[in-house]
Amino acid sequence: MAESINIPLLNADECALLLIDHEPQMFFGVQSHDRQTIVNNVVGLAKGAKLFGVPTILTTVTDRAFSGPIVPEIQAVFPDHKPIARTSMNSWEDENLRKAVEKTGKRKLVMAALWTEVCLTFPALSALANGYEVYFVTDASGAFTKEVHERSVQRLIQAGGVPMTWQQTILEWQRDWANQETYEGMMDIIQEHSGAYGMGIFYAKTMVQSYPDFKGFPDEGKVEQHGTASP
Repeated sequence: MAESINIPLLNADECALLLIDHEPQMFFGVQSHDRQTIVNNVVGLAKGAKLFGVPTILTTVTDRAFSGPIVPEIQAVFPDHKPIARTSMNSWEDENLRKAVEKTGKRKLVMAALWTEVCLTFPALSALANGYEVYFVTDASGAFTKEVHERSVQRLIQAGGVPMTWQQTILEWQRDWANQETYEGMMDIIQEHSGAYGMGIFYAKTMVQSYPDFKGFPDEGKVEQHGTASP
């Protein structure tokens, strides 16, 4: 039987976030996920990190020569963050990035990247080898194919990485709905980025909370066969 490893829930004040190579040319090669869904998810993750004050590092590979700048939706969350430009596929081999990670003082690294098989797997394995805990966000990353993504995820798990989703990550940071400092911000993120559940949040805000004493429409239920209300 495999040894059971107890990994505690994430606390925002223990984490740093690395968003790696979410650039146009990198998106072109993604076939494992819907590309727009990845954008939605990584932006939701970025907004969560900003809400909870999680130090966030943005980085790009050959942005001027080939891949293009980081997608504007991510940059808009952190307008003052200048992405660390690299040429290395393994961002951990870039001295500027390693120094930026060290500067955060955090030992729990949350990572998302394009592509999963290279720009996520390589730095995640390197960080693990250097004693960091790595939590990789699978639905804010993407690969050439579903199989490539799955094999990369398996390799990272085998090496000790912890798979996460973007919403799971920020909900672990929130932990308790009584944490009012971040409650409204969380609701805004979920409403915008969590699909049908987000629609439910919008409905609850605009209808249920706006009309707490609503008892139904006048004469509701008193409708004759032809659809006219009873007198």
